[in-house]
Amino acid sequence: MTVLTLLRSELRRLTSTRLGVLAFAALMTVPLLYGGFYLWGNLDPYGRFSSVPAGLVVADRGATDDGRTVHRGRDVADRLVSDRAFAWRELTADEARTELADGRVDFVLTFPAGFSQALASGATTAPERARISLSTSDANGYLSSTIAKSVATEVRDAVAAQVGRAAATRFLGSLSTIRSRLSDASSGASDLADGAASAERGAQDLASGSTRLADGAASAARGARSAAAGASSLAAGSTEAAHGAERLRSGAGQVADGAGSLATGLDALATRSRALPDGARQVADGAAQVADGDRALGAALRRAAGSTATADALAQRLAADGLSPAQIQQAVAVLAPSRDALLQAAGTAESLADGAGRVAGGARTVASGASTVSSAAAKASAGAGRVADGARALRSGASTLAGGTDRLASGAASLRAGTEALADGTAQVASGAGTVAKGSTGLQAGTHRLVDGAGSLRDGLERGTVAIPATTARERAAQAEAIGDPVAVSTRNTASAGSYGAGLAPLFLSLAAWIGSYALFLILRPLSRRAITAVRRPVRIALAGWLTPALLGAVQMAVLLLIATGPLGIRIVHPVLTLGLLLLTAGAFAAILLLLNAALGSVGQFLGLVLMLVQLVTAGGTFPWQTLPAPLAALHHALPMSYAVDALRQTMYGGDLALAAVDAGVLGVWLVAAVALTAAITARMTRHRTLRDLQPSLLGG
Repeated sequence: MTVLTLLRSELRRLTSTRLGVLAFAALMTVPLLYGGFYLWGNLDPYGRFSSVPAGLVVADRGATDDGRTVHRGRDVADRLVSDRAFAWRELTADEARTELADGRVDFVLTFPAGFSQALASGATTAPERARISLSTSDANGYLSSTIAKSVATEVRDAVAAQVGRAAATRFLGSLSTIRSRLSDASSGASDLADGAASAERGAQDLASGSTRLADGAASAARGARSAAAGASSLAAGSTEAAHGAERLRSGAGQVADGAGSLATGLDALATRSRALPDGARQVADGAAQVADGDRALGAALRRAAGSTATADALAQRLAADGLSPAQIQQAVAVLAPSRDALLQAAGTAESLADGAGRVAGGARTVASGASTVSSAAAKASAGAGRVADGARALRSGASTLAGGTDRLASGAASLRAGTEALADGTAQVASGAGTVAKGSTGLQAGTHRLVDGAGSLRDGLERGTVAIPATTARERAAQAEAIGDPVAVSTRNTASAGSYGAGLAPLFLSLAAWIGSYALFLILRPLSRRAITAVRRPVRIALAGWLTPALLGAVQMAVLLLIATGPLGIRIVHPVLTLGLLLLTAGAFAAILLLLNAALGSVGQFLGLVLMLVQLVTAGGTFPWQTLPAPLAALHHALPMSYAVDALRQTMYGGDLALAAVDAGVLGVWLVAAVALTAAITARMTRHRTLRDLQPSLLGG
């Protein structure tokens, strides 16, 4: 049988019944549903924040700033509502508490009563730090709380920039007023102005740096809380694994006890059946001797009955005694019945001889069968003993597994506690950075007072007007904009994914390839038993076992790529290379799962599921793999899905194709090695198969 023949045979088997066709079609759609729905659900969550309900509480009473009445809290709230970044709803404080607790809003942003007054105090000698209150509830979603913190930070930065521009505008206006009144002492006034400007720039730099430090610490705290949530999930999963290992240990103990009882019974049968062949042989020998004696007796009786010498000797003796011929004839006639009796006895002896011969043959058959029974019972007893030993070893291994999973659960709990402590520590860092920012605000107020001090000299420094640059209102507005928001971030992405969903696509596509192959092996046979017995060409059989799931997986990946680029609209820079990588990934994963199923059977299938879960964590599809613990980071470099995810990123986003080629080479090595090992396992199987295995099975093959 060729590889294509084996492939056609397996496909015919899968589609031989209506139920088989339905199962085949259902399993073929599993990776399409998984990958398609995950990509669809995560395609652009940031673009749908406008549907997230959020509350606004505006308690700000307003304030007087530079002679004008301002309502900073109302202004910011109106801009938030008009931007429609979220589904903002203005609420009272009581309504906000109720709706947040009931889950009708995900978070609440509150502008307190003295918000505008605190902002206006920056121009006075008693400045206060304005505060925005953020209320969240992780019961409404941990990510919602995280997003809310980012929103609060952005609002704070926007308000700070606005206040900074206002302060700079006032400063520049005051400087222009000073210029119009200065007439003398230009040198001293210039030095004083330069010093004040330098002090203000330093204060601005300090405030900006402390703000970035606070932002970084807050981001670190959010990451630590995410890690704590992951550690909690790990602890729960390891606890479930410990329970499963305990059930496995109990079942293995029951198997060991049953196999031991079977071995004991078979030992007794073998012992009692050993004496049966010798007794049967003795019966056979005795029956043969009886048959020989009966045959000899029959022959002697027939010779005696057929002999005429006895009648002649009797006649001669009677004649010598003086009997007449008539009397002699009468006496000889008496011998006739005796001769008939001898002939009948001879026939009976011969019948007994035949019966004894059949008894001897039957006894020999019994002896042979008894020997077979005794030998088979002894072998069965030995096999049952090995089963019992294996079950005991399984029970011991399950006990070890249960202990290991218990320790894993304990370690996961410790990890959770550690990440929670890390989150608390980074939160304290953020608080400290906020304190530094508050101090820098005070420094800014000090520099502003320095400018006011310079203004008190304006009457005596009229001649210093020429030393102060003359500016127009437009120029002062531009300067205030630059001072209030001095840093602009320029972003350049050398390889852009384009959307959040596209950023996760390499992980989802790789997982779909593994899930597709795993699902196919629920109905595919790894290797054909008949081919192993009849063909005896391991490489051909291994290639045939790999080719079926590889081709079906290739179809799944091609359709899934069409879904991603068509209905979902994910842009791919190198679509042909991406398709080739997906086909290589499907082939490599099919080869690995084929090896596990061929080598370990149902245990290998279970290990395939375990490997998928491990690679889901270690592939680095969501967070950078450098954030993984050291053991998981080592697995990242060892397992194939990491290379599939990295290669797909390069081809989909337009990254380094040389790096993608290296990743593809690693996947190719996995594929070739897995098929080669499967061929070696197949070769070992062919040495232990007989012609009996050629008998067709109910499942085909």
